[in-house]
Amino acid sequence: MKITAAVARAADADFSIEEVEIDDPRADEILVRVVGVGLCHTDLVFKAAGLLGLPAVLGHEGSGIVEKVGANVSKVKAGDRVAITFRSCGECDRCQKGQPAYCRTMPMLNYIGMRPDGTKALHKGGEDVSSNFFGQSSFATYCLTYERNVVKVPEGVPLELVGPLGCGVQTGAGGIIRSLACEKGSSVLILGGGAVGLSAVMGAVVQGCGTIIVLEPHEARRKIAIELGATHTIDPKASPDLVAAVKEILPLGVDYAFDTTGIPAVVNATMNCLGSHGVFGIVGVCPPGTPVPGDLSTVITFGHTIKGIIEGDSDPDVFIPEMVELYKAGRLPFDKLIRTYPLADINKAIADQHHGDCVKVVLLTGA
Repeated sequence: MKITAAVARAADADFSIEEVEIDDPRADEILVRVVGVGLCHTDLVFKAAGLLGLPAVLGHEGSGIVEKVGANVSKVKAGDRVAITFRSCGECDRCQKGQPAYCRTMPMLNYIGMRPDGTKALHKGGEDVSSNFFGQSSFATYCLTYERNVVKVPEGVPLELVGPLGCGVQTGAGGIIRSLACEKGSSVLILGGGAVGLSAVMGAVVQGCGTIIVLEPHEARRKIAIELGATHTIDPKASPDLVAAVKEILPLGVDYAFDTTGIPAVVNATMNCLGSHGVFGIVGVCPPGTPVPGDLSTVITFGHTIKGIIEGDSDPDVFIPEMVELYKAGRLPFDKLIRTYPLADINKAIADQHHGDCVKVVLLTGA
């Protein structure tokens, strides 16, 4: 079947909107008509590094309508509304413990740009196009995905906007609610006020955190953080000494910190913002070779914990429905972060997001 997709052909070039061919679903595959797909920094990191092998179709925060299912699929049927998340095997020890983000085959199922058997699901003429990114490659009007990727979305929720629940919102909110499990009344420092950081703010409000501090250079995003429930914001341009700025608010330091920036200097400074027995959760992608932050003797003395977090340590089948219910109750208003663009305007959307003109982009396919 011919579909429209945003194709990455060179690491330093814009996406091109092209007509490509998609395979019919195999026995374990699900064909989804994509209605919306979030634009995530991870898509751009993989494109810039050519990690999938170019040309490639990226996109891993899709949502849409099930069009067709393979013979072995029983979780969903044609016509079902679904959010699409990362892929996991469902069989390894991590998956069996409810930790699918740490699936033993996570890299193979999500990051290699093809099915595990080496085949690609997308083609143009005689050329194969890298596919299966996060088990979906949803920068397109249709994508192939799998039972472990999809979660049904009830009526009454805007289907075109729910894709980010599968990654960015899940990472931020889940990092606070599930991974760090911040206690009521606790304090948290959130580094970065992008989509993941602001989702963490919403998660901190859900948890009843008493002090919620956000470090963010863009004034508009600091304002949104306050609107969402942050108690304090820090402008790094006005207050370049992060430790002093945090200690002015909480002289004994914070109970929790959550980094979305991946900036080594920020990550290192944050260790000195932690109070006794503080926990530092890290989701930001630091440059390769970045050492683990902090001084070991200080970590031991104050009982600090440094914790890497993937996808908010979430089980999507459990946490996405929880987030949907929180949204319906007005407690997780993630739609306030979103600006929509047509898929054809993906390059403009990237530029706008990079410049801080919007927080979270969702691309609408019109399919």
